Parts: sequence; C-alpha cells; structure tokens
Amino acid sequence: MTLTTQALAKYMDHTNLKADATEASIRQTCDEAKQFNTASVCVNSYWIPFVTEQLKDSDVNPIAVVGFPLGAMAAASEVFEAQTAIDQGAEEIDMVINIGELKAGNESVVKNDIQALADAVHAKGKLLKVILETCLLTDDEIVLGCQLSEQAGADFVKTSTGFSTAGAKIADVKLMRQTVGDRLGVKASGGIHSKAEALAMIDAGASRLGVSATVAILTDQTADQNAGY
Repeated sequence: MTLTTQALAKYMDHTNLKADATEASIRQTCDEAKQFNTASVCVNSYWIPFVTEQLKDSDVNPIAVVGFPLGAMAAASEVFEAQTAIDQGAEEIDMVINIGELKAGNESVVKNDIQALADAVHAKGKLLKVILETCLLTDDEIVLGCQLSEQAGADFVKTSTGFSTAGAKIADVKLMRQTVGDRLGVKASGGIHSKAEALAMIDAGASRLGVSATVAILTDQTADQNAGY
C-alpha cells in the first residue's frame, strides 16, 4: 500500500501515555499532531483538559485511555473516568478489557464491563475502543475478545496498551480484522516505529494506528526501538 503523508497521518492516534509525561512533553505531542494533522492525540485522562485546550483550533481529536494499562478496574470507576474525560473534551475512549476475566472464560463479566462503557460513551455521542492486550492472549482468546467487544457495542478493537510484553503483531491484526469484518474498526498499537511497519499494519487490516513515533514515521525515519508506545 502507498499513502500520501497526509493520508497516513489521519490513521494515527499520536500518543503520549508515559508515566513521566510532563505538561511540556504533552504540549510537544499536541504541537506535532497539529503540524502533521493526525487523527488524534491519545493521553491519560488527567491530561484531557490541557490537550483539549491545545487542540481547540485544529481538526485533531483528544482521546483518553481508561482503566489503563491493566484493565483490572471496577466498571463503575471506568464509566466515571470515561464520562469525566468526555465532559472535559475527549472525543474517543480507549478502554482496557478485563484481561484476567477474559482468560478465565468469564464472558458475561467481560461483556458487561464493555457494555457499561459503550453505553456511557455512546450516550455522549462518542466512540469506544477496546484494548485486548493481544500479547497476553491466545488466538482463541483474541477472537473471543473481539466477539465480546462487538456484542457489547464497541466501535473498535485494539491490539495493545504498549505497556505489556509486546505490541501489535501483523498476525493479530489480521485475526482481529477477520473476526470483526467491516463492522468494527481495528487499531494496531505498540511497537510501530517506521513507515514500513505502519503501512504493513494497514495492509493487515488496521484502520487506526496508535503510535508515539509519529514524527519519525511521517518523515520516513526509523524511531528509537526503545521509544515505547
């Protein structure tokens, strides 16, 4: 696949989820996103008011992660975090699936958790992505996570937090796209450091990319492999 720089930028959720992110580094992330006109800036929910202000005169959307990065959080707490972030300007919410309950086969718990978030997010007219953390799952668990996300009303399924043992893999993106068809979006995130890797994820079925190496990718460089998300 070949895409213009402008078209590729619109696949990208330019991401800064580092624990030591400062206001200065978040501002830099926003400035870079505005420079390249990415789809969004994705941050921890604390930073949403600041990011919303930084992006107010642009086409770049603020996105918040919730229940991040482990997913082991009470649904009511996730709903509160999501609603607060949306009230403060977030246009999309990326939640982490309850990984342990998914692996234990507790499908109703997982589905109800996602549905609570989907209902709350959709009530405010926004989008919900569900992070599966594919590096911790078998293929069957990835399929199940996608199925439960779809049944619960999510808008996207997403590979990774970027904070576990590995990020997005081509095979996982293909499997997720095969499972959800064209009914849901698929976001590949974590470990994408070059333009070639980004295009390969899109070829595999990704409709959105979560990257911190946005500038390197869009200027056709290769980012530091230790750069994180």
